[in-house]
Amino acid sequence: MANQFSSLISIVIPTYGRDAVLIQTICSLLELAHPANEILIVDQSMTHDEPTERQLSEWAHGQTIRWIRRRSPSITAAMNDGLRQARSKLVLFLDDDIKPRSELVRIHRDAHVSDENLWATVGQIVQPWQSPEDRPAPKKLSGLRVDEDFPFHSSRNSSLQNVMAGNLCVKRHHAIALGGFDENFIGSAFRFETEFAHRLTKAGGLIRFLGDAGIDHLRADHGGTRDKGSHLTSMDPRHGIGDHYFALLHSPSPLSAYVYCARRTLREIRTKFHLRHPWWIPAKLIGECRAFLGALRLLRQKRKHLTPASDSRAIDVQRSLAKPPHADSDIRSPRSSSRIA
Repeated sequence: MANQFSSLISIVIPTYGRDAVLIQTICSLLELAHPANEILIVDQSMTHDEPTERQLSEWAHGQTIRWIRRRSPSITAAMNDGLRQARSKLVLFLDDDIKPRSELVRIHRDAHVSDENLWATVGQIVQPWQSPEDRPAPKKLSGLRVDEDFPFHSSRNSSLQNVMAGNLCVKRHHAIALGGFDENFIGSAFRFETEFAHRLTKAGGLIRFLGDAGIDHLRADHGGTRDKGSHLTSMDPRHGIGDHYFALLHSPSPLSAYVYCARRTLREIRTKFHLRHPWWIPAKLIGECRAFLGALRLLRQKRKHLTPASDSRAIDVQRSLAKPPHADSDIRSPRSSSRIA
């Protein structure tokens, strides 16, 4: 039975700047009762410490893992790289600093096998300050912010329209047909997951939250998307550009996009932190303005490369689904270096 489970799922772990915690994560996944068919480590780190380099090399040469090395850090490009190279029908994306629950792979697999209409499942994600709890979704937000307040540490199964990439299982063929993850999301790539979920549901796919397919997110201090400091005190547009870009992409009109972006800017400075530290407000405002202007540039660049038939509306998705499972031309070629596999 374990072989039946494992033959369907590839685990993809994008990693950046992580050493010991990455090795611990891989070890815990190799010890699962129902392991995945393969584990792909999409590594964007410039260097590793000696024990990490030695262990990854040993695993790769022994074909315990597939070690894919990339030159340019990008969470979305790394995920697309893993999506293209995965050999299974289902691809389970996981963070590189987690402790999985024992039935993680099996539960994702069973959900997809039992309901062919599912295009994605999201497993429970418990942050260090949280505990699993039977908590319903508030369902108070709508529009572009629908399910933004979803309690991903809940143990209650639910349908939803948002995802978190730290415990996300997708049907590979559908994800490729959608064009994968938008590589215009840069920096911390905030909202790239929501943008992907928006395209998926718009194309007719369903997403289900699995409260018993859990991971504990360790939130390692160094590496990953937290490698560039706090967004609360930064003028760097990388912290907000993704949300502005998402709004410009998917708002029903330019006016509604501008309203969304203005409201976001106000939310970002109306925080408890800025109430206690008002001298940081000008820096944050500058960062948000730079983020909005950067998002406008990204949108213009994207539109230059789009033809009228190249978006991800349902009709285009259905045409793409006619391709064989390994027809990967819908995702741009990754900028990857030599691979150990």
